[in-house]
Amino acid sequence: MLGRTIFIDPGRCIGCQACVSACRECDSHRGKSMIHLDYPDEGHSVASLPSVCMHCEDPVAPCAEVCPADAILITADGVVQQADATRCIGCANCVNACPFGIPKIDLDAKLQMKCNLCYDRTAYGLAPMCATVCPTGALFYGTLEELQAERPGVDVSTAFAFGPVTVHTGVAMVVPAEQRTSVPGGLPIIEVNGRPTPGNGAPA
Repeated sequence: MLGRTIFIDPGRCIGCQACVSACRECDSHRGKSMIHLDYPDEGHSVASLPSVCMHCEDPVAPCAEVCPADAILITADGVVQQADATRCIGCANCVNACPFGIPKIDLDAKLQMKCNLCYDRTAYGLAPMCATVCPTGALFYGTLEELQAERPGVDVSTAFAFGPVTVHTGVAMVVPAEQRTSVPGGLPIIEVNGRPTPGNGAPA
């Protein structure tokens, strides 16, 4: 059962970048945004997709698993934290390991930075900054039951297939029926063609 988390609804994203601006206000980001917009069909469509850390659960997030300095900590409630500045050596192993292309390296600080689900807010019951400002509900923070109460019939997934490898996440995505592959007794799997924008550049 999904707990309180972010639900991404790509069909509602209008590319306004309010989430990007709000993310810069988070205390732990030093004025930089840890969320960016992907354009999965660039050149053919204006469709956009807000990209936040998916907080993988397989059973350990790939970024944390490959960190040689144990700089990426995971909280008891499954939030994969941004790298600890006192431990991170800037090797970018996490950048290469992430199937979603989320972590970035701050080239000046030689430090990995990424979305930490606004843990300074969510730990106290507040919604992440991005979800509070999204005008269309493309980023929804709450429980699955709350989402379904607002949007009857909506279906979500926390399983993403990259070829033969399936990654399970703590953040969920709303997907149209034609993009789902059913799993008996479980949530649908989203088939991912290619991978999102790599996260090896400087934070926005």
